[in-house]
Parts: sequence; structure tokens; C-alpha cells
Amino acid sequence: MRRSVARVFPGIVLLALGGGLAQLLAGTVVPINELIVAVGLGALLANTVGTPAWAKGGIATHKLWLETGIVLMGARIAIGQLFSVGPSLLVFVVGFLTISLVIGEAIARNVFRINERLGSLLAAGYAVCGVSAIVAVSGSVRAKSEQIAYAVATILLFDAATLAVYPIIGRRLELPDIVFGTWAGVSMVSTGPVIAAGFAYSPQAGEWATVTKLGRNVFIGVVAVLYAVYYARQRDTGQAGGASWRYLWEEFPKFVIGFLAMAGIASLGLLSSDDVALLTSGYQGLFLVAFVGLGMEIDLRKMRSVGIKPVLVVFSSLLVVSLLSLLASMLLFG
Repeated sequence: MRRSVARVFPGIVLLALGGGLAQLLAGTVVPINELIVAVGLGALLANTVGTPAWAKGGIATHKLWLETGIVLMGARIAIGQLFSVGPSLLVFVVGFLTISLVIGEAIARNVFRINERLGSLLAAGYAVCGVSAIVAVSGSVRAKSEQIAYAVATILLFDAATLAVYPIIGRRLELPDIVFGTWAGVSMVSTGPVIAAGFAYSPQAGEWATVTKLGRNVFIGVVAVLYAVYYARQRDTGQAGGASWRYLWEEFPKFVIGFLAMAGIASLGLLSSDDVALLTSGYQGLFLVAFVGLGMEIDLRKMRSVGIKPVLVVFSSLLVVSLLSLLASMLLFG
């Protein structure tokens, strides 16, 4: 136990210091939202002096802090508010997840004609939840290690690009908070950048972006199972039955349950205003820490080494889905 704490503690301290510095710089020295600053500080450290070996264990915990922050954020989400747009939001999420998968596969196979397995990794990574989806699907499609590396690097490139571009577009178009949040939640790539972009736009947009993105994340297990069935049948090895409910549960993002439970507790009036304020401060602090770690995952050298075709596949998918989902979001929620 002591060894485990000693292994992660220095890195966690580094993340906390980075988050504190981002909070000090944001709005004063740098006129940018503090979450964006946190990502930038992490990326600057990783791509200049590099990630210290003694800090790697703690830095790797940043996903845990992000997921914990999402759970705490449930205290600010009213279940009644979700139900008021629930059917529309569910159709919106499922519809565009399906569209994203189909478009990604079609572009990869028919336009740029890249390797089928790499195309599936890119399509799943963009459609569902970035690197997590790539890892989940990689076993289903039996992808090679270099294909996984290409897909991950490509997705991280678009995480960085969309995090910078989306808030700018949203402000230029003067999008309402719910429209920006649902649009970002359904058309950006990974959970961290979606939340950062949403809260950079406004607190309300951040909440809607998070809810919409969690809706996509829920389907990670389903998508992994579908790919397992498809590739098992393609190999004709009779292994399609291996895609079990147990596998789906293993891939399911468990923190979504915590988020919904916290939202339910808050909606029942079991939390005082002081409790909600404390939990709000808690998730804001956890997000800051998590996004420093997220920035430290951005490796510019790896991004430069990615071939052009995977980039074009994701860019084309992003362009089509982003335009269609923006129009749909404006019609449904504007």
C-alpha cells in the first residue's frame, strides 16, 4: 500500500500544482478559460522538458480524477431537465453515433482505401469516445500494435484541434448554451476535450456537453461487441458467440452510473445548497487536475509522424458529422 502511494503521489502533486497555476493564469495573464490553460500547461511541459519518470505513475491517474469529477457534477444536473429533452437527446445521440460509424467506415474503405482494421479503429474512435473506444475495439478487430498507435495518435491530434476550434466557432455563430453543448458532445471526439470545450463556452454548455458525451460513451460496449461479431463472422471461426453480455459490462463506463445516481440524489432534494456548492467546487478542482494530465498526453512528435490518410479519414468524418449535427442541434434544441 505504501509503495503504491509513494509511486503515484509525486505525479498527483505535479498535476495539482499545474491545476493551481492554470487557475492563477486564466483570466489574468492569459485571457482563456482555466481548463484550456490547464491542457496547454500539460502539453507545454510534456513537449519541452518531457514527463519526469518519477511523476508518470501519478499523472496516469488523471482519468480517475476526470471520472470522479463527472460523478460529482451530477449534483448540478436536474433529472427533470434531462427528461424534458430526454427522448430528443437520446435519438440525437444514437442517430449521430450510428451516422458517425457508417460515415467513418465508408470513407476509410471506399474513399481512402486504408487497411480495414485501421479504418474500423478510426471509425469507432471518432464515433464513440476516442482512445478508450480504440482500445476496446482493437481486440474485437484483432488490430496490430502499429495500427492501434496510428489510430490513437490521429485521435489525439483531433482532440487538440477541436478543443481550440469549437469554442471559437460557437461564439462566432452565437450558439445558445444547449445547442453548443449538445453539438460538441455529439461531434467532438474524446470526453476530456468535450468537457473542456463545453465549460470554456459556458457552465451550462459544459453540463450539456457532458451529458451528451456520456450518452455516447454508454455505447462503447455495444460497439465493441458489434465489431467482435462482425470480424468473427468474417473470419468464419464460429466465435461470434464470444461477444457476451459480460464483455459488454466490462466495457461499460461505470462512472456513468455514479453520475446518474448523484443527479438522482440531487433531484430528490437530499442535498443542501451548501452541499451542491461544495460538490461543484470539488468537480471544478478535479477537472483542473485531470486536464493538466490530459495535456501531458499530447505528444507533438507522435502527431507529426502520423500518415496523412488516417488524418484525412477522421477529418472528413468530423467535417460531415459536425455540419449535420450542428443543424440538427439547432433544430431540436435551439
